[in-house]
Amino acid sequence: MSVSFNKDVVKRLLTYTRPYRGYLIGAMACALISVILSLLVPVFVGWAVDCLLGAGQVDYAALVRIILYTGLAAAGSAAFQWLMAYCNNVITYRTVKDLRIQLFDKLSAVPLKYIDQKSHGDLISRVVNDIDQVSDGLLQGFTQLFTGVVTILGTLIFMLAANVWVALLVVVLTPLSLFVASFIAKNSFKHFRGQTTIQGELSGLAEEMISNQKLVKSFRYEQRAEERFEEINQRLYTQGQKAQFFSSLSNPCTRFVNAVVYAAVGIAGAAFAINGRMTVGAISMFLSYANQYTKPFNEVTGIITQLQTAFASAQRVFAVLDEPSEIPDAPEALVKESCGGQVEMRDVSFSYDPERPLIENLNLTAMPGSRIAIVGPTGCGKTTLINLLMRFYDVKGGSIRMDGVDIREITRGSMRAQYGMVLQESWLFAGTVRENIAYAKPDASLEEVQAAAKAAHAHSFIKRLPDGYDTVIAEDGGNLSQGQKQLLCIARVMLAAPPMLILDEATSNIDTRTEILVQRAFQKMMEGRTSFVVAHRLSTIKESDVILVMDKGHIVEQGSHEALLQKGGFYARLYNSQFARPED
Repeated sequence: MSVSFNKDVVKRLLTYTRPYRGYLIGAMACALISVILSLLVPVFVGWAVDCLLGAGQVDYAALVRIILYTGLAAAGSAAFQWLMAYCNNVITYRTVKDLRIQLFDKLSAVPLKYIDQKSHGDLISRVVNDIDQVSDGLLQGFTQLFTGVVTILGTLIFMLAANVWVALLVVVLTPLSLFVASFIAKNSFKHFRGQTTIQGELSGLAEEMISNQKLVKSFRYEQRAEERFEEINQRLYTQGQKAQFFSSLSNPCTRFVNAVVYAAVGIAGAAFAINGRMTVGAISMFLSYANQYTKPFNEVTGIITQLQTAFASAQRVFAVLDEPSEIPDAPEALVKESCGGQVEMRDVSFSYDPERPLIENLNLTAMPGSRIAIVGPTGCGKTTLINLLMRFYDVKGGSIRMDGVDIREITRGSMRAQYGMVLQESWLFAGTVRENIAYAKPDASLEEVQAAAKAAHAHSFIKRLPDGYDTVIAEDGGNLSQGQKQLLCIARVMLAAPPMLILDEATSNIDTRTEILVQRAFQKMMEGRTSFVVAHRLSTIKESDVILVMDKGHIVEQGSHEALLQKGGFYARLYNSQFARPED
């Protein structure tokens, strides 16, 4: 990647520091004062050397005064350097905090398609690891930028004031350091960019393996998982080795150039001293300035590792921020406060891949209070239909209407608030049982939470937990069984009591006895509510008003349970296959 790209990344990063201009100005002022005071020290040292010309020629009064000035300058320089570091830290960590918040908000704003197509471990790596790398790079970069530029300019001014010719010699030789640093930066950046990409890949694999350890072990995948990990880890090692090799060249190369500059200043200064055009103290001062002038170049090239890693990490962060957000609600979009429960799908077409049509010309009308069951073989489009109803994906053709209004003309939040959804994959967050049940209604009283839990037949097992409703659940409910987690998700919907329901295999992880009880609770809750039920166990949908039988994205049959059985078609074969005897 070219250096110009690095400049673009830096410019974009600096835009995030605008709210903290006061600290930025303070840091620059502290840097200026600190550098000026540090540049006075060589002047005082030079004067002190000239006060020690030989036996009987020492000016003790002046020497004591110069030592006092030197101490004050050094102490002042250190104090202002500390203040500059404090301002830099405030700028860096607040900027990175804003960047992380913006990235997290972006992940909430992108279409669900983007999340589905990306490795979750890689996205987590961008939010955590990459932004940490940006933080390190910003901190180092600001420090070097403030002190480096001021040091170079200040030293140059002091040297020109002391001796123009020796100063020009330093200026002519110093660009060699810039050339070396630029060459190394160009070659190391591509390797650091590759390193961060592979780190995201490794994080994705680790997240998959850790979150699915039961499956890994049950299918004896440990050896293959280790082989995959070792393959990615080896690529990371190779890429990191190349990146570190190039970055490690910077410091010794620039130090060599600086040693050449130091030697040239010493020789030139000696020549001027022999001719009486420069004192020994002035030579001492120039040698100190030669070191101080080249020091910023050493420091910048010495942290190339952090800077280049930060550039590569920033690129990955900005790649997410540059993703197009979900199409926003129209300014005139309707905020739906209530719902009659009528849902209509008119000539709906949709596909995840344009070359592979899934749903074509689908028509459906769900009347208020009706119970719609959706059945069919795996991959027929049942879950896709739910995604379209919830507007997780927008239809490619046709329309979906709620109470006669196209859902694209309703705000997403108010439209989704009309549904309560229980999925086959239960989701709980790290918090108390009460907080998890009250997820959609945070202000619910304990009595309301308990009533919902009782309706979902979860109250009894909750009371057996160590702290009852105040028991803290591990992340994703790791300390609960699958059935218990699903009961809590059912209780969550029962507490919200939305006008419409979507049940996607909502009782798949519950034992048969509890399922019968929960089904009764659902029957009661579904009274007067439009309900969409996705089920593989066809025995659970016999009471549905309408059963939609889907195959390859089309509704091939629809009707009541008895009517579809009498028809003897696709549904009848599907139903009978679940109750056929082994010998059949």
